[in-house]
Amino acid sequence: MADYIYTMEIRLSPDQQKGVTLVQDVARAAGMNVYLTGGAIRDIISGFPIRDLDFTVQGNSLRLQKDLERAGVRISNVDEDVKSLLLVLPGNVRAEISMARTERYEKTGKPPIVTPATIIEDLRRRDFTINAMALSLNPGSRGLLMDPFNGAADIEAKLLRVLHNYSFVEDPSRLIRASRFAARFHWPLEERTQARYESARENNYIDYITNRAIGYEIEQLAYEDDPLNVARVLEREGWLKVLHPHWTTAKIDTNGLSQLMKIRQQMNEFGYLPEEAPAMLHFLTDRLSEKETTDIRKMIPRRDLAEAWRDLEVHAKELAKRLTGKEASTPSRTWKLLSSARPEMILFLAVTSRQQAVALKIKNFFTKWRQVQQKIPLPEMTELLITPQLPEYPKIAEEVFMLLLDGKLRSRTEILKFLKPLAPPPPPPPPPPRRGRGAKAAQAAAAAAPVATGKKKGKAEAAVVPAAAAGIKAAKAPAGQQKAVPKPTPAPVKTAAIKVAPAKAAPTRTAKAHPKKSASKSNPAKSSSKSKKKR
Repeated sequence: MADYIYTMEIRLSPDQQKGVTLVQDVARAAGMNVYLTGGAIRDIISGFPIRDLDFTVQGNSLRLQKDLERAGVRISNVDEDVKSLLLVLPGNVRAEISMARTERYEKTGKPPIVTPATIIEDLRRRDFTINAMALSLNPGSRGLLMDPFNGAADIEAKLLRVLHNYSFVEDPSRLIRASRFAARFHWPLEERTQARYESARENNYIDYITNRAIGYEIEQLAYEDDPLNVARVLEREGWLKVLHPHWTTAKIDTNGLSQLMKIRQQMNEFGYLPEEAPAMLHFLTDRLSEKETTDIRKMIPRRDLAEAWRDLEVHAKELAKRLTGKEASTPSRTWKLLSSARPEMILFLAVTSRQQAVALKIKNFFTKWRQVQQKIPLPEMTELLITPQLPEYPKIAEEVFMLLLDGKLRSRTEILKFLKPLAPPPPPPPPPPRRGRGAKAAQAAAAAAPVATGKKKGKAEAAVVPAAAAGIKAAKAPAGQQKAVPKPTPAPVKTAAIKVAPAKAAPTRTAKAHPKKSASKSNPAKSSSKSKKKR
């Protein structure tokens, strides 16, 4: 179980992961079991891009509408018949929540009779085995994969297989979907599925397709990674004219569509994820009449997609006007304007604009100016300790970038002149070394060190150290015995600089208690001779 949860988490984008958590929490708060189903599971297992998220709940999904709206979800469409919600989750993630149900078709081309059901029964009513899988998001069974028709094996074998013999008869739109999946995945239809497909096409079951199913297929075509290839396959199979009688690949702006996909890929590399579906529909229907495009627009289930397609050219013209005005008179102002613009508007304008100034600014936005941005932090910023750890660093970096774009910081002198007032104060100097008894003890230890290696040194240097030491010990002797101590010979080394403590500082009671011991200390010559005899 944990393997599928791990696979889901690494395959979903951060925004999609947040969307799964949001829907899971809302459904759990309403007391409903929720599952990730359909195309999302198929794409997670197969490794293809995850286009949208499909959720199924055991219960009436329409009851979740208000809770989802309070959580920041935008409702794109509501289907009362099948109890389904089309959503736009935060981060512009497309999703659908539907009720687990069974569908019974009394007649081809007629809407099915829908009844609530369990998740396993819901999987049985689906189109292909690769879409009939569900992943539990519930506490007791989180990560459990339900695959009653062995769809994972068909993904491994790269085959498209329908669930039952009457699949194309009950829902003729599955004929179009089979061709669309074959074009997208480059997978063939399983042998029996291919036979049923040919039989349904010969018997013209496609004539019974509903307008709702047509609108859904048009919408899905707009979200394809390569819609031109899919449109060509649909035309070859005869399905493109089913979506609209006058729609052919000759009515598609192939050059504009190819340019759109190329620029989209470049924007994705820079972290921009534009909603390209409105622009896709624009180029797919470029040579259709206004009335024909209006008819197609009315059939699309997602109303926000239809409105974005309708207003695409108007918003693009407004952005082009701003790019040629005072608002974009300098590179820094142009950068700010394009950074705040909708990515899909930039994408569409980059393809359709005939103004050289607009096209050049958009090109610089993705190439030349980004190379300037990559130079930050400048070496001068590091030299002046202006690092990302500073709270004001983002503001300083942004200001430096704007000045570089406008050519106001061209030399090192200009950069330093601008940055020095913004640099943090230098760190305080280290504290001075401690002075006192510790320092004097260290000096005494350094002076005593040559004693251990006195044999290797000259006789004159070796004689100086015991003499100096005798002078120090003499200071500790009683006052009455100081006369017997010979005067130390002046030493040429630094150890002779050690100050001798006054004789009166020595305690007299020590001499009374241990007279012999003090006497031996006062005469270092005798003690040194005794030690030599012992050796």
